[in-house]
Amino acid sequence: MAIPTAFSGAKLESLSSSAAAASPASIGLFCNPGRVRRLSIQKGLFNSGIRCEVAASDVVDQSQSSGNVNSSSSLSALEQLKSSAADRYTKERSSIVVIGLSIHTTPVEVREKLAIPEAEWPRAIGELCNLNHIEEAAVLSTCNRMEIYVVALSQHRGVKEVTEWMSKTSGVPVTEICKHRFLLYNNDATQHIFEVSAGLDSLVLGEGQILAQVKQVVKVGQGVTGFGRNISGLFKHAITVGKRVRTETNIAAGAVSVSSAAVELALMKLPESCHTTARMLVIGAGKMGKLVIKHLVAKGCTKMVVVNRSEDRVSAIRDEMKDVEIIYKPLNEMLKCAAEADVIFTSTASETPLFMKEHVVDRPPVGASVGSLRLFIDISVPRNVGACVNELEDARVYNVDDLKEVVAANKEDRLRKAMEAQAIISEESKQFEAWRDSLETVPTIKKLRAYAERIRVAELEKCMSKMGDDISKKTKKAVDDLSRGIVNKLLHGPMQHLRCDGSDSRTLSETLENMHALNRMFSLETDISVLEQKIRAKVEQTQK
Repeated sequence: MAIPTAFSGAKLESLSSSAAAASPASIGLFCNPGRVRRLSIQKGLFNSGIRCEVAASDVVDQSQSSGNVNSSSSLSALEQLKSSAADRYTKERSSIVVIGLSIHTTPVEVREKLAIPEAEWPRAIGELCNLNHIEEAAVLSTCNRMEIYVVALSQHRGVKEVTEWMSKTSGVPVTEICKHRFLLYNNDATQHIFEVSAGLDSLVLGEGQILAQVKQVVKVGQGVTGFGRNISGLFKHAITVGKRVRTETNIAAGAVSVSSAAVELALMKLPESCHTTARMLVIGAGKMGKLVIKHLVAKGCTKMVVVNRSEDRVSAIRDEMKDVEIIYKPLNEMLKCAAEADVIFTSTASETPLFMKEHVVDRPPVGASVGSLRLFIDISVPRNVGACVNELEDARVYNVDDLKEVVAANKEDRLRKAMEAQAIISEESKQFEAWRDSLETVPTIKKLRAYAERIRVAELEKCMSKMGDDISKKTKKAVDDLSRGIVNKLLHGPMQHLRCDGSDSRTLSETLENMHALNRMFSLETDISVLEQKIRAKVEQTQK
């Protein structure tokens, strides 16, 4: 749930001279003002950022993409690495990319089609990491956002592949996704997830539910191939940032949740005289439903009906709120209960609507004392109540996008709190980027060890051949141990100077200088060879 935040603007890709010679279809258009399809400007509370959005080549003809995209990209990926597009691979390291659709950019009717249930996150991660240019992935899908985080070998190709995957799995055309999506890279992606976790990107500033949802991404991702070091590190750091912002600022003071905003919206639409007497129905007793019940009680409601699949959760809520009359009804009595209610809150995980026009049209009208309108407050994504219900004269439907009306007030206070939190987020972003920079030395460490081991083994074999066949196993082991000891002692100094935890910028800078020096001295060519190996592995995996 999110207030518009300060996106510092996605890093804009530029065309290298070698890439410019390739065909437009293979390169794509980036931020050439005369050719880019559109720029999305999102105005935040405390600044505004411009995002370079979909390029003309991102809009894939659907009939063409269905049969040719996967096979052609699989066959050409390695060739592109070594020919016209080689410059783009070798000049950029793997990038963290966010392809997102949120309440700020995308209407609920599109978001609900793209939503991925939590149980499907591991499958989605696996499918995303099977794409040619995606190494790692994570999915954050809530009522107000559907964001995919990936580590991409190539920013442009990675975004293109993920967008096509989103279209294929949701049925939403690529053009429609590109119309609403936002793209963030590296530092901007890091800052965004930190803002999300801290509640700065929530419709209700500082609300706590989003932090729990970020934690769930890590919990679900544990042990899933593809939820790798960079992405898991990013989300774990985001949890730390979310906790720190809430501890060190007063951003959560007076903050309300989606559920409480839903209750506030209902009370805004009801005559004040009936706030405590209107007949309330809550459908769904999960986390959101329970919060709705709590906030109704806080507003003076002492009686309500709760429809749920089973009675266990309702009984637990009833035990917790002993002074409130909570009546349980099973799902098969839902329509009957709705006919007897003035306000219906829906918060279930159903992927199909519970209420359509035909379910409501013949129900007894509500009284004039409650405004003669039956209110449906739907805080589910996908939606539980069809928009067609609004066509009835005696019914009104409000969904999560309508909650903006509740939080429109106190904008200045939210601005002040957000500014306090931004200082913490900026500090934590630098720490995370330093940690990620420190990971660059890992391939060099591995290659240097492998280089030294090849020399050791070769020289050991020469030595053994000169010593003859009659040497004892004990002598062989002693010579082998000697060679290993010499190599380890020689490597100890260089290895120490390649290790850094990323917490000290001076040490990190020196470590990266040492890495580049060792790459030159020993001709390790780490960046090119590692990227080539990754692309080759992707191609081989696709062709199996």
